[in-house]
Amino acid sequence: MMKQKIAAAIISIVLIFCVQSVPAQNIDKLHADAAAKESRSIAEAEIGRLAGMAGGEAGVSAVHIETGRHLSVNGRKRFPMASTYKIPIAVQLLTLVDKGTIKLDSMVDITPSDLRPGSGILAKLLNKPGLTLSVGNLFNLMMSVSDNTATDILLALVGGAEAVNNRMKTIGVGDINIDRTTLEMIADASGIRKRPSDMTAAQYEKLAADVDPATRKKMRKQFNADPRDTATPEAMAALLQGIYRKAYLKAETAELLLETMQRSQTGEMRLKGMLPPGTPVAHKTGTLRETTNDVGMITLPNGAGHIAIAVFIKSSQKEAGDRERAIADIARAVYDYYLFGGCRNEN
Repeated sequence: MMKQKIAAAIISIVLIFCVQSVPAQNIDKLHADAAAKESRSIAEAEIGRLAGMAGGEAGVSAVHIETGRHLSVNGRKRFPMASTYKIPIAVQLLTLVDKGTIKLDSMVDITPSDLRPGSGILAKLLNKPGLTLSVGNLFNLMMSVSDNTATDILLALVGGAEAVNNRMKTIGVGDINIDRTTLEMIADASGIRKRPSDMTAAQYEKLAADVDPATRKKMRKQFNADPRDTATPEAMAALLQGIYRKAYLKAETAELLLETMQRSQTGEMRLKGMLPPGTPVAHKTGTLRETTNDVGMITLPNGAGHIAIAVFIKSSQKEAGDRERAIADIARAVYDYYLFGGCRNEN
């Protein structure tokens, strides 16, 4: 018993000495780290609450580029990318431009058989024969107005889905999969089971109209669970970080991609919806049936840095406006978190 008391006394003295010997600045740092972690937990809880307003399932990943501070809600779950998958296609295209394999001023002949659903501008232009556009114009249409005809032409030009996936693996972004053309993806989401390999947009419209409601509902459920053409929010945010840091592309081509994304004409009420007017946002939306997405780069004011953010929503039965409002509210919560102290380093 006496030995135990002596041992306890020694331990107490050692602990007191250790606490007293910790420098004041280290104690302050411990307090700051604890406060930062608590702040992050509160922010993620709020993002989770807002995500619940979207219906279905939502995934969010956000990173403050300059400090690496990270927020994540369902960040490692897979979601259909819809048209946000055009970002990895763009990275593969611009990689080939950097290598000199493809030139942005090269001309591409476009025929009516190339037409895809979701191609407003090109659909009008294809009413006239002999349409030819540059690779640069097709790239701009794909990224700024999300034109599906331009996308499928460029996907074939860069070597197809396998080439894009290989590029993602090479740069270390493993949880992004490209598997289908936009036409195939839209057909699957519409419940079209049997279709010709060379299906045209006109044939798609007819086949989609013939799908009965029960089949359509069943196929949409299958589409939401399909691993093809999916990504995790964390993978997409990582891809955006690398683009911003010019890690994957030459500086001029990375800037071209970001500038084109900043001119996006879709999704004004998503990431940008609740941000202060004039906030620079370089983004790409994705919309397909029960999926509503927006991913991109947000620039904070007064030199406070930049945010890479990915917001994915799937299996939602709510109206599109409700989903967009949820994305806007999430983006504003993330914006405020990083602007008002969330961009301090956390260890």
